Amino acid sequence: MTVMNARSASPDRSPGRPFIRTAAPAVAAVLGLLPLTACGGDAGADDGRVDVVASFYPMEFLAEEIGGEHVDVTGLTSPGVEPHDLELTPKQVGMLSDTDLVVYLKGLQPAVDKAVEQAEAEHVAEATAYTSLEKHGGHTGHDHGGEEGHGHEEGHAHEEGGGHEGHDHSTEGGGDPHVWLDPVRYAEIAEGVGKQLAKADPEHEKAYRENTEDLVGRLKTLDDDFRTGLEGRKTDTFVTTHAAFGYLADRYGLHEESLSGVDPASGSISAAHIKELHEIVKEDDVSTVFFASRASDDAADTLAQDLNLRTGVLSSLESVDDTGTQDYLSVMRQNLQALRTALDTQ
Repeated sequence: MTVMNARSASPDRSPGRPFIRTAAPAVAAVLGLLPLTACGGDAGADDGRVDVVASFYPMEFLAEEIGGEHVDVTGLTSPGVEPHDLELTPKQVGMLSDTDLVVYLKGLQPAVDKAVEQAEAEHVAEATAYTSLEKHGGHTGHDHGGEEGHGHEEGHAHEEGGGHEGHDHSTEGGGDPHVWLDPVRYAEIAEGVGKQLAKADPEHEKAYRENTEDLVGRLKTLDDDFRTGLEGRKTDTFVTTHAAFGYLADRYGLHEESLSGVDPASGSISAAHIKELHEIVKEDDVSTVFFASRASDDAADTLAQDLNLRTGVLSSLESVDDTGTQDYLSVMRQNLQALRTALDTQ
């Protein structure tokens, strides 16, 4: 599905008053300046749409899909920018005070959290208010006894979602923030955003409710696709560079092992952790090391070479390369296909 990006839509502008052919040249010249002056304002300033500021791509997608033609969405995080490290410009901070609705995920971007608190926007949709957070990571080994698929009575013991020893990978003690990678939790967030949009713009409450129901339905289909698509797999374990996929693993009975934690800059990778990954890869018949983006990772490359593993891409969807040809749903289905290949589904 191709998503219409609300930010790229041209605001409706009333055509300028036609010139009177019999007017004096001086008057015509003055009138000719008026359209130029009107175009100097902010895009979408007086077009009747609701101004929405979204913190990063998953929040933008919700606002655009639910708001449709009634919203003008501005994202704070540009494609290719690491959301965790975002620093806001004074202009962006000012936007948070002036916008009709802020959509963000608390705990992921400290600069956004601080700016939203200071802005005191009238309407705010904060993602973690609509779903539960879990802690992922901090394991000391692995034991698959309670998961779907195979189990190990002996060996290591781990917590859900991967990570590596010596780090607490929760966000500010509140849990792993990557909830959007679970379609079910993401649907819960969508419902919350829809309700806040209706509060900010009661005139179009029916449209927001219908758009929310449509999006939730598509996310339910995505969830069904993951469940059926991952049946008959030969292993539950996948290895990533960045432990972003704990919620996805929990939802579908998988196990994520990772080189780094939930925060990609959470710390150095110890030799003991690399040794442990070697053991897990061999024991669980792992075939692939996933990069969370197209950027290479020296530690992941070394692991793949040492163990003769393939490398692949599993998008954390913190951004997409091209919103004109990709969206959350299409990239998640690419993730599903990548997992099907790596887990050797039948």
